[in-house]
Amino acid sequence: MPADRAPRTGWGARRTTLVLLLALVCAAVLLTALPDDREGGAACEARTVSSWSADEETTGMFARYGDDTARADDWTGGDGTHSVRLPDGRLLWLFSDTFLGQVHAPPNPVGQPHTWRDTTAPMVRNSAVVMSRSGTLQRTLPAPLFPDPAPNQWRWPVAAQVEPRSPGSSDDVVRVLLWTRATGTGPWIYGVPTGTEVATLSLPDLRVEGIVKVSDQQSVPDPDKRVLYGTTAIDDDGWTYVFGGNDGQAAARPASHAYVARVPQGRLAEPGAWRYWDGKGWTKDGKPRSVLGDGERKGVGSAFTVVRVKGTYVLFTMAAGTEGLTTVTSYWACSPTGPWRGPTKSFAPPLPKDGAAEQDVAAYNPQAHPALSGNGRLLLSYDVNWLDATPASAQANVSRNVSLYRPRFVSLRLATAR
Repeated sequence: MPADRAPRTGWGARRTTLVLLLALVCAAVLLTALPDDREGGAACEARTVSSWSADEETTGMFARYGDDTARADDWTGGDGTHSVRLPDGRLLWLFSDTFLGQVHAPPNPVGQPHTWRDTTAPMVRNSAVVMSRSGTLQRTLPAPLFPDPAPNQWRWPVAAQVEPRSPGSSDDVVRVLLWTRATGTGPWIYGVPTGTEVATLSLPDLRVEGIVKVSDQQSVPDPDKRVLYGTTAIDDDGWTYVFGGNDGQAAARPASHAYVARVPQGRLAEPGAWRYWDGKGWTKDGKPRSVLGDGERKGVGSAFTVVRVKGTYVLFTMAAGTEGLTTVTSYWACSPTGPWRGPTKSFAPPLPKDGAAEQDVAAYNPQAHPALSGNGRLLLSYDVNWLDATPASAQANVSRNVSLYRPRFVSLRLATAR
């Protein structure tokens, strides 16, 4: 080797070593900066329903409570069906449109075989039922729990969380997300979406202390593009992720879109703390962008639910875009913002026997109840209603057979999708 090449060869070796060291340092930095999809050592994995069965015990519990004639102002049926565990061990069940009053035994097992309620029975826009620590439904709170915000407007409760009254406070309260709606015509026979609010309930007496608006959608000209938040709320790494959708003509279009916002844990009732996913990051004033939905095969119903199973987010919704309002399907993701993959395996939960055509009865609003889940089992509720073009006709049918307007439950087991 010529003498004049030796120094350059030595420098080349040192340069190679330096490049390798820099590469290792950069790799370490990148690994540190990448989001961690692990929780408790479990990686994010594709998950789907491996098996399911009807939960007759929980379904029967609400049927017995609704049929009890001991009080005339009790819950006899409703939809919405969200739940939250209270610090003292009780469970608070929240419902949207609710029938009160009493029900009657079948007068004629042949001509009228179903338990029924009078068509003049009072109906309120929301209600809450308290379950004891031992799992017994105890009482219906004075209903409606959340008063109408204005004439021809109403509030439907959705997800709820127990939070400190203020950051760092030892005094807990319940925050309840509310969808506000207004009377509509044409395709909006079940109301025009107007915004999302958060109510504060005191503990332990569950008294409404106040309601604040966190998202006003009335300035959005097209009601079909208005987003309501609160179908599910999940705490993760210091944030509460609040999912929602462009709730509107769900039965008339293939599928709705899912959206997500986030709030620092403990600050749901602070409008200024909310941030919305716009496709690139979290923004306060920007236009939110959907995280799931293509308007055709993929998407969500107007109400859906999300749970976190180890490192994976799993979303359950009615498969309205492909199989009608009888089938529940799911999607999975490693982050609330997606990408959401699916739909995965679907299942058709049982509907009450009514003697009517199958297309006249719909299942909707699947909701997870983590407080009553465990040991690898996930409890999921779904609501049942009569499909009809007019609310008055639907009300008459669900009064004729009270089981058509009560929550039903299934028990699911999830597994890694193959």
